[in-house]
Amino acid sequence: MNKELENILVKVGELYNKYGIKSVTMDDVARELGISKKTLYLHVENKNDLVSKVLDYLLNLKNQEFNEILSKKQNAIEELLEVGIYIIKAFRDFNPSTEYDLKKYYPEIFNKLQDIRKDSMFRSTLSNIKKGKLEGLFREDLDDEIIAKFQTNRFLSMNSDDFYNQDDMFNPQYILELFIYHIRGIANDKGIEVLDKTLEKIDIKDYLQ
Repeated sequence: MNKELENILVKVGELYNKYGIKSVTMDDVARELGISKKTLYLHVENKNDLVSKVLDYLLNLKNQEFNEILSKKQNAIEELLEVGIYIIKAFRDFNPSTEYDLKKYYPEIFNKLQDIRKDSMFRSTLSNIKKGKLEGLFREDLDDEIIAKFQTNRFLSMNSDDFYNQDDMFNPQYILELFIYHIRGIANDKGIEVLDKTLEKIDIKDYLQ
C-alpha cells in the first residue's frame, strides 16, 4: 500500500468514527485531506470502495494489535484478561453510529465484517482454550470447539440482542465480567487460583472509569 492511500484511509477512518459513515461525503474527505476529488478517485472507485478499503485497513491494524497480545509470554488466563482490557479500551473511542450506518447503508460490507469478526474470535478463543489445557489451567473434559462457539456467540450477540442496550454493550464492567465468567467456567482449580492472583495484580478500576 502506498503512503498516500494509507494517509487517506487513516484520516477517513477518523472522520467515520467521529461523524458516522453516511454523513461524510467524498467532498468532505477531499476537503479534510486537502486534495482534489480527482486525486481521491485515483485511489478509490467510489464511496463504497472507500468504505471497504477503510474497514480492511482498520481490521488489519486490529489484527496486528491482537497478534502483539498473543505473542507475549503470558499464560492463557493472562492473555484472555488482556484481550478483555484491549476491547474495553477500543470501545471507549468507538462511535455506535458508525456501526449503525454500516449495517443500514452498506449491508454487504457489514456482513463481511461480521463474518471476519466471528471467524477471528472463534479461532483465537479456540487457540486460547487449547493453550490453557496444555498449561494445566483449563479443564481437560472441555469440548474445545463447542466452548469457543459459545463464547464467540455470547460476545457477538450483544450487538444484535434486544435484551442489551447501547449502554450495556459498551459498559466496561459488562465486558470484563463476560471474560471472567468465561474463564471461571472453563478453568480447573489451578486456573481459578491463577485467575484470582492475576486479578489481584491488575488494577481493574483503571479500566472501568
